[in-house]
Amino acid sequence: MNPKITRMANQIAMFMESKPEAEGIEGLSSHINDFWEPRMRRQFFQLIDAGGEGLRPLVIKASEKIRRPDPA
Repeated sequence: MNPKITRMANQIAMFMESKPEAEGIEGLSSHINDFWEPRMRRQFFQLIDAGGEGLRPLVIKASEKIRRPDPA
């Protein structure tokens, strides 16, 4: 898939893992919703839809709160 998207999402997760889980999920999903353009979020959801291989557990949990962009 896209190793850059995996790396970026996991970097955010590693920072957020120092917080209580609910706060980490909220922080991670808010960051991606606020700062990732739709193209990046499409690539992210391609990873999620393919099973999320390589993504940290917090990323998988936060994906439920991330806005899925319209198809390109």
